[in-house]
Amino acid sequence: MSQDTISLQLESRKVLGKAVKHLRRDGQVPAVIHDHGKASLHVQGNGVAMLKVWRQAGKHHPVELKSGDKSFIALIKDADFDPKKHQLRHLVFNAVDRNQKVDAEIPIKPRYAEGNESSPAERNNLIVLAQLETVEVKAIPDKLPDFLEYDAEKLVEVGDSVTVADLTIPEGVELETQPEHSIATVYEPSALAAANDAAGGDAEEAEPAAEGEAAAEGEAASEGDTEAAGDKTAKTEGDKAAKAAKDGQAPVKEAPNKEAEAKPDDSKADKAAPEQK
Repeated sequence: MSQDTISLQLESRKVLGKAVKHLRRDGQVPAVIHDHGKASLHVQGNGVAMLKVWRQAGKHHPVELKSGDKSFIALIKDADFDPKKHQLRHLVFNAVDRNQKVDAEIPIKPRYAEGNESSPAERNNLIVLAQLETVEVKAIPDKLPDFLEYDAEKLVEVGDSVTVADLTIPEGVELETQPEHSIATVYEPSALAAANDAAGGDAEEAEPAAEGEAAAEGEAASEGDTEAAGDKTAKTEGDKAAKAAKDGQAPVKEAPNKEAEAKPDDSKADKAAPEQK
């Protein structure tokens, strides 16, 4: 666990809904603090400082928040980014008790032997496919690790894999993710390429879900704030691939009914025909 203290100064926010776009233009980022079932606190802060805190803390490092005469220990629950400009536009904090265990997502990292920067499999031109990037753990805030490691030197031949059970878990941390869940597996490049071709290239075409995909919806649903709901881009950010497919789909026009065109209009034919006497 990193002992670095991460602090952030915030101020109370009265601007809600679509009007928050003016805050962003002034370099401010709106946020909300959820506090153990109490009324949520609407806040704002310097955009540069808030982005720095997000990069340092992620969703696993406690952040000391100050807003007026109020102080909190909190974890970042969600971060919402503009999908085009990649700018931070909203944060959601969950206040926590320093002495009570909390759930958190912890990043996973490979650990290599001294002097190596890749696994034995990768050094032999094989492919190591990562299948898990974070795991769920439970611990008191001060015991939450910044990351968890696995021994990547175990990845040598095709078929070798590491699971959650292979992670090094520090004392005081409880693992919530199933231990048999695979983290990384070794593949033959040609076999992986063939599988990808058979799947129509879906593995490469699908884009990962955007970071903080539920932040905007979470604020609108839990605190009645419509600032994210007013931004349709944020609402669909969680599924970029589906959105791209939708945007790129031309409207379908109904094909003309050739049978109907070919069939003469009986009523017109009756009027045109000379009257039989």
